[in-house]
Amino acid sequence: MHNERQYDAVVLGAGAGGLAAACVAAAEGLKTLLVEKSPLVGGTTAVSGGMVWIPANPKMAAAGIDDSVENARRYLERSAPPTREPAAREAFLERGPEALAYLEARTSLRLRPVTNYPDYYPELPGATLGGRVLEPVEFDARVLGSDFALLRRPLAEFMLFGGMMVARPDLPHFRAALSSPRSAARVARLVAEYAWQRRAAPRGTRLVLGNALVAQLLKSVRDLNVSLRLGAEAVRLVLRDGSVAGVEIAAGGQRETVAARAGVVLATGGFSHDAELRARLLPAIASPHSPVCAASTGDGIRIGLAAGGALGGRNSQPAFWAPMSHFTRADGSECVFPHTVADRGKPGIIAVTRDGERFTSEAVSYHEFVLAMFRANRRGAAIPAFLLCDRRSLWQYGLGAVRPFTLSLAKHLASGYLTRTASVAALAARLDIDATRLARTVATYNADARRGVDSQFGLGSNAYQRYLGDARNRPNPCMRPIGAAPYFAIRLYPSDLGTVAGLLTDASARVLGADGRALRHLYACGNDMNSIMDGAYPGPGITLGPALVFGYLAARHMAS
Repeated sequence: MHNERQYDAVVLGAGAGGLAAACVAAAEGLKTLLVEKSPLVGGTTAVSGGMVWIPANPKMAAAGIDDSVENARRYLERSAPPTREPAAREAFLERGPEALAYLEARTSLRLRPVTNYPDYYPELPGATLGGRVLEPVEFDARVLGSDFALLRRPLAEFMLFGGMMVARPDLPHFRAALSSPRSAARVARLVAEYAWQRRAAPRGTRLVLGNALVAQLLKSVRDLNVSLRLGAEAVRLVLRDGSVAGVEIAAGGQRETVAARAGVVLATGGFSHDAELRARLLPAIASPHSPVCAASTGDGIRIGLAAGGALGGRNSQPAFWAPMSHFTRADGSECVFPHTVADRGKPGIIAVTRDGERFTSEAVSYHEFVLAMFRANRRGAAIPAFLLCDRRSLWQYGLGAVRPFTLSLAKHLASGYLTRTASVAALAARLDIDATRLARTVATYNADARRGVDSQFGLGSNAYQRYLGDARNRPNPCMRPIGAAPYFAIRLYPSDLGTVAGLLTDASARVLGADGRALRHLYACGNDMNSIMDGAYPGPGITLGPALVFGYLAARHMAS
């Protein structure tokens, strides 16, 4: 190997899984190199909600919530299909709490339980109403010093005033700021703190959500003396005597080979932006626009396959789905907005197809919502679907990239992202929706909303759906009549939040070959690893939870 650099562990990809693997490897005494293709750290994790799903975690007990591995196992048996590699799923369940405890003891990662965030199918045996999902505690970016500039920014539309992040618990206070003195005071304090932070920083330094999670691990990378290489792309794995011995990387027009004595971890983020793998594995009706980090182009999967790894192909779905809307910003950049929890389940907002009819409860999980879009599209034109509301709901809850309490809608109307009309009939005409059926749909929805019971799809009928609604709205937090004009709508398309199909792995995150045997010194985690959920989406954080756990397991196996 020419121009060889020597390390014990080489980790490819600086999202949640890669950062965790690098931190644990270094904490275990391995000389570690973390390689990231883009010039920024964080990948899709940095722009995500940062939720981490780990059942039976010790923080649940501290919060007074009962859970067990057996409960979680029962829940997954019903909410997710049988997995091809049950050993990996079992390792996640059994060792997830251990991984969490290790990461909090040896790194700066700090998570807290979200005690009121239910699993996505709360009616199933073994489900919980909160606590399995954890969120990162807020993080002061000033601790990072100059490394703050290396952290990938959140989606601009998820921030206020050009750079202020808003935590999940803050959202109800922003909505109630004009009606509650307590909420007004909290919002005023946050805005004042943000103004002070901007005196010395390009954006707010109070980090929350996925940005906080990445920042915590980036600090740990520095504290643990992990070598960080940005803007470098993995080209191929180096094999020696049937074992992975290193990786060839390219940067700045030059190539070099890096030796990895203990192993290489593939954590490059899946293939959301690789045209060939998308055409091969994803349905054609899925939009090519994805909110996933643009650097997720299947690099880890490709070099893993070339080294003899096997690709998982028996998943119930090839990707984790979410509805999205998109438009071009004034600066020419593209916005791909994922509709996960902010708008669909709120009162007075409905989703319809071109035939003017609803096709699912608006408050089901984003994954289930897209599956319903796929089913409806087989019966008629459901792609795009349309999310529509009246002026009151737009003002209170926003609609996609249109934030709540937006005073001027001019840019969204001018771009065509948002449609506004003076009547429901006119909205149907503008969007080529069946006007007669749409009028009937709105009338039925309004009658149901007055009673608080959705006669068509059970909107607001379980704990998860009510969580997405507005608790102040009675009797159903997810429903109220669509009222006075004007009326607004945006187009929704099926998109992915990450890919499911990846390299098959065992309980230690070792990549498996077609014969089922583990490849020596090669590991995968995150979306480079075939998901242990096999295409199901049973709860919030079921991508980041396994990413952290299998990053930990890979590093511990290398160190052993």
